[in-house]
Amino acid sequence: MTDRTELLEAALDCFPEGIALVGSEGHIVFWNHAAEAITGHAAASLVARLLPGELEPLVGGSQPGRAVLVHLEHKLGHDVAAMARTLVLRDSLGARIGIAAVFHPAESLDARTHGDRAEGGAADGSLAEFEDRLAAAFEDFQQGGETFGVLWITIDQASGLRKTHGAGACEAMFEKMQHALANGLRPSEEMGRWGDDDFLVLSHERTPEMLAAHARMLAGLARTAEFRWWGDRISLTVSIGAAQAEQAETLQLLLERAQIAMLKSVHAGGNHITAPGRQECLPS
Repeated sequence: MTDRTELLEAALDCFPEGIALVGSEGHIVFWNHAAEAITGHAAASLVARLLPGELEPLVGGSQPGRAVLVHLEHKLGHDVAAMARTLVLRDSLGARIGIAAVFHPAESLDARTHGDRAEGGAADGSLAEFEDRLAAAFEDFQQGGETFGVLWITIDQASGLRKTHGAGACEAMFEKMQHALANGLRPSEEMGRWGDDDFLVLSHERTPEMLAAHARMLAGLARTAEFRWWGDRISLTVSIGAAQAEQAETLQLLLERAQIAMLKSVHAGGNHITAPGRQECLPS
């Protein structure tokens, strides 16, 4: 019978992005094939050792849940510009046990920092304005205002489309998807670009069940997005993570929970929604 750890490592090695898992004391636990290709540093020389200084920007220069531009030193000595995101890893009791870093070379459109785009970061207005409204909504909830939750949405085909059709096709796809999803937003909701391949929806659905139902509806709208590029019709689906705010947490923790839920949907094969207590594969 295949060992569970071997299965997980094999799965992470399939990702085109570099993935590094760093323990709570700074030792590298896992370094996938893409990470080797991007940096020139072999896993055999890194695993079980402290993260070397030339690679520290992966965890020291990035911000949890946000893609930022960092500079690494390749094994051969030259500079490598990369877009990196980190995710704080916690055990079942919530204690921090390490960090996961996901990164890829920063090239053309891929080099944009978290939420940046040619004409602003949010569906309406700038990224900074969207982040301010997100923080204000969370603060209002903490003070007894409206219930509050977020939907972290990623387009399943984004990475593959960028490689096969180029950055222009990928950006056109995002515009098409943005319009499709906007048709399903409530009047009080807002949506913004959140990272290279993602959207974030600020929602005031009253219960986790209603938030999950809303996610299901948005996923259905995503499948109706008619996207063509140079005559090719490309079917689109999304993976969604839903998280309802709780009083005893920070906004950052809420976003982390939504991102973890989204990643579970991705790892389940895409075209999924993951909400508290449920994971659903959606009809094609």
